Amino acid sequence: MMATDLRPLRDDLAAESDALCSILADLTPEQWLLPTPAAGWTIADQVSHLAYFDDTTLMSLVNPERFRWEATALTAAGDDFADRVAVEHRGLTGEQLLDWFRTSRKALIAGYGDVDPAARLPWYGPDMGVASSITARLMETWAHTQDIADTVGVRREPTSRLRHVAHIGIRALRYSFRVNGLAVPDAPIRVDLAGPDGDIWSWGPVDAVDRVTGTAMDFCLVVTQRRHRDDTALAVTGDTALAWIAIAQAFAGPAGPGRAREVR
Repeated sequence: MMATDLRPLRDDLAAESDALCSILADLTPEQWLLPTPAAGWTIADQVSHLAYFDDTTLMSLVNPERFRWEATALTAAGDDFADRVAVEHRGLTGEQLLDWFRTSRKALIAGYGDVDPAARLPWYGPDMGVASSITARLMETWAHTQDIADTVGVRREPTSRLRHVAHIGIRALRYSFRVNGLAVPDAPIRVDLAGPDGDIWSWGPVDAVDRVTGTAMDFCLVVTQRRHRDDTALAVTGDTALAWIAIAQAFAGPAGPGRAREVR
């Protein structure tokens, strides 16, 4: 596998990064401090989170042993390491945070172009391949951008890049059960999603009893825990699919708290 094979994926990460920067560039200093739907986090916290973990991702590419040492030290102090990272960087201005994110993301995308595509990279959860690492950064960017967009009332148009987010959400099915201390089910699940261009994206055996169907946007909002399932139009059939959707998370780390249903 040649490094150039990952270029389309790197390009999609760059496009998702640009979408975030286009929102951030218009924020006032006051808006950077607005609380987001992620409990206890401001817009500034969302951006410092992305920039910090871009830096550690780059470290996993160029110095995996140092990454393992620092990751162990960070997580040994407790599962709240993401919150501790946010607190540590609250003295930075919006301008400084935007510059940090842009610089770190540019360096990371370049780093992905230099690494062996067959490498296994350490992470805070299971090790992953380079393509999975790029997809994970894209998913994280999309999810945190959603929090920021919700905060400032920006409506985002879905793109074909959602397929990456959906794919990593499905790949994380077994992890979602394990991180919640639950047995991984044997029953297969069929997922059929309507992409923004009208295509149907499918995973799993066509004859599976357990099924999830709906739009890619709704599915991605649920597996990134940006919406409660009941606030979407997803159709979920079967006990295994219902159990999964209730705890699904596309991200590594401890079990996420999910999102409460919207008050109507």
